[in-house]
Amino acid sequence: MLEVCQKKHMFLGLGLLVSITLVVLILESRLTTSVRQNKTQQFIIENNSTCWMREEYTVIQECHPCTDFDLVSRSLGVCIHTNYKEVLRCKSGETVTKSCDRVALVDQRKFVKFEVWCFTMGLFSYVLSYARYRVLSRRTHQKLERRLNRVT
Repeated sequence: MLEVCQKKHMFLGLGLLVSITLVVLILESRLTTSVRQNKTQQFIIENNSTCWMREEYTVIQECHPCTDFDLVSRSLGVCIHTNYKEVLRCKSGETVTKSCDRVALVDQRKFVKFEVWCFTMGLFSYVLSYARYRVLSRRTHQKLERRLNRVT
């Protein structure tokens, strides 16, 4: 089947698949962000402090996984449900640890790395098969030349 397809049709199909993938990723990213904003999740907060809800705060540590010790010992109540925590400092000076969703940015980075790896492997496979095709074509051409030289 692939032998019948022309190069331009194959590149057109590949470009179409890549563009559809990008559109789906963009839509998924925007839709999940809007769903998260509309969804009011109440996460457990350490020491029942809700200063981050009433006043301005700065993020000391972005959302990151809880340590194994925190999970096993249950020393931090915020780690029990989502296994991720975020450290905030309120304007009043109080430091609060709150539970948070898994970092979408980490998942995105992993996906991009996977896509780059797949693209690299695909490019390597293409170059390898193209080189093999050239070698076989040259051998066939040389065989034909030898046969024609013997005949004449």
